[in-house]
Amino acid sequence: MQDGVRLYFRKVGSGSKAVIIPNGMYLQNDFRHLYDWRTLIFYDVRNRGLSDQVSDGSKLARGIQQDVDDLEALRRHFGIEPADLIGHSYIGLMVGLYAMKYPAYVGRVVQISPMQPDPAKQYPGHLAYADATSAAVMAEIGHMMQQPPSGDPEEVCRKFWLVLRLIYVADPKDADRIDWGRCELPNERNFMQYWTAHILPSIQSLNMTSEEMAKAKAPVLVVHGMKDRSAPYGGGRDWAMRMADARLVTVENAGHAPWIEAPELVFGSIKAFFDGAWPEVAKIV
Repeated sequence: MQDGVRLYFRKVGSGSKAVIIPNGMYLQNDFRHLYDWRTLIFYDVRNRGLSDQVSDGSKLARGIQQDVDDLEALRRHFGIEPADLIGHSYIGLMVGLYAMKYPAYVGRVVQISPMQPDPAKQYPGHLAYADATSAAVMAEIGHMMQQPPSGDPEEVCRKFWLVLRLIYVADPKDADRIDWGRCELPNERNFMQYWTAHILPSIQSLNMTSEEMAKAKAPVLVVHGMKDRSAPYGGGRDWAMRMADARLVTVENAGHAPWIEAPELVFGSIKAFFDGAWPEVAKIV
């Protein structure tokens, strides 16, 4: 990056066109279905994964806005114009911000289970899935944070993820498919501190007006599970309603990782979209 911070990337696949997937290292195995169709560029965002550990607070202070500009630097590095993007969870929000700030360099955008555009908005029950699993997991995580388990930091991290993974899928039998912790990496073990100090405040300060969102001209496909306990389904609907050219694929019986519980629907929709057509299941909201 321009300030000297190095980002770790991995390029896989054999397609003639590229798709950039920020913060997507944990998606590599599941997204292997796409390897013979596109070249996928996964990379660790700033202060995450195998990217440089950043101790200079001034290089972290802008939070998600810094991630937006880092994505632009990476796009320029690879000479991709326009760039097709996939973002999951809070990175789904980030690629949306990128499409607004750098509209000339965006081809198509897929947001999977994106964090809602208005961080302060509260959704009614049918648009924000909460159940006994949500309550039990949050209670256990709260207990672990108040009385952190002792022992090896990597093992403590794994215990944390063993509990947390349950909220990301609708069917608990799929929870063992959630292997996102990367607990062997110091950046990932320390992510919560970085999230609390820099990323979350930068998200909470966002004020995306209709005028701002209209700056994004690229087609946007939003894929969202109705049983998402982490990012409310209503947020996915809001992205689809408020972006200039967007449609929503609703995955009825899926949580925060809808490709796990409905792979044919999710990957089929992504392929159709990046090949230039709206999937039949994609709806205007």
